[in-house]
Amino acid sequence: MKAFVSNNRKQFSKKIKNESLALFFNGTSPNSTADSLYPFRPNKNFLYLTGIKKEEFILSIEKVDDKVESTLFIKRPNFDIEKWVGIYLKKEEALDISGVDEVLFVEDFDTWLNSKIGLGRVKRVYLDMFRLSPEVTQTQAMKYSNIIQEKYSFISIKNSSHLLAKQRLIKSEMELEKMQKAINMTESGLKRVLSSLKPGQKEYEPVAEFDYQIAKLGADREAFETIAASGDNAVILHYVGNDDVMHDGELVLFDLGAQFDEYSADISRTYPVNGKFTDRQKDVYNVVLSTNEAIISMIKPGVTMTELNAKAKELLTQGLKQLGLITEDKDVIKYYYHSIGHSLGLDTHDVGGRELTLKPGMVITVEPGLYIGEESIGIRIEDDVLVTKNGFDVLSKNIIKSVEDIEAFMAR
Repeated sequence: MKAFVSNNRKQFSKKIKNESLALFFNGTSPNSTADSLYPFRPNKNFLYLTGIKKEEFILSIEKVDDKVESTLFIKRPNFDIEKWVGIYLKKEEALDISGVDEVLFVEDFDTWLNSKIGLGRVKRVYLDMFRLSPEVTQTQAMKYSNIIQEKYSFISIKNSSHLLAKQRLIKSEMELEKMQKAINMTESGLKRVLSSLKPGQKEYEPVAEFDYQIAKLGADREAFETIAASGDNAVILHYVGNDDVMHDGELVLFDLGAQFDEYSADISRTYPVNGKFTDRQKDVYNVVLSTNEAIISMIKPGVTMTELNAKAKELLTQGLKQLGLITEDKDVIKYYYHSIGHSLGLDTHDVGGRELTLKPGMVITVEPGLYIGEESIGIRIEDDVLVTKNGFDVLSKNIIKSVEDIEAFMAR
């Protein structure tokens, strides 16, 4: 881990200008209610550069005279607090994990920052200014952007998030090993789901089976909130109620994944609740499956996500016509209303956006679907795929998805 994060900092430092300071904040857990907190989730850029998952820590990468120095700010040991929340990370431990040049305490950060800027050797500060929308609650990076601009008008503020996004897109061997473990755990969880699935259950019952199995195998947690959508619920893309009864003759769509050491799996599979597809369900399912396989076969360096999206839409349009659901191409939107996939890594919807040109080392999802509300049929089939030098490697290839394999497994 130390070599991995040290190299990540080295590569990032090449992207920033001389006479610069880059700051990364790991954040804190917000209150959920009263004195309870939400589980802490580390800032993924901070984790990528340090290997550390502790909250409130801060990383600085300083580049002056083409010399790069990294400083990690950790919480000062406090016995009175530690006996309630656990032992804080020691300086020696932080150095051993991260390989930074120096470790200081968070309480001294503001004084340290003022001193660094006051020396006049820093002309710009890079901050991780990523936000999903303008309404996002102010982050520490946003707060320090305002502070620096108010106190030091001569300092230029730069956004580091896009620099790290490009870097994080290409996965190392270590990252791929962790992602493969997460996918393998997901496979095991789905086998447990298939072994227990039957009419009359509530949707949350197979979710509980999945959660138990991945926890038993050492997963951090679910990579995201599991979707278990049966019948009519399966046409709702982000349905998370998971509390309806699964009826005989219905399909149930699962969108789920394990997370291992902060790396995500993201898999969708659709199963017949009673173990047998009807002829109509099978016909719709095979349109989605053939699209999934055709898009995967296109993956190679130089292909764009835009091209994959266009081809998926074309294939699903053809399939919908064969199924007798549409006659005009424009009507595909009635039954297919999302894109073909996204990047995968430290986040389930990882960095990089949806207009990527594929390069070796990227991992993307391929997830075509059809959602036929009038027939209570919703089907999505999603795999996790590595872009290789000459093509692709389906990391989730061992998770069964053909009609025959699913029915045979459920008949055991």
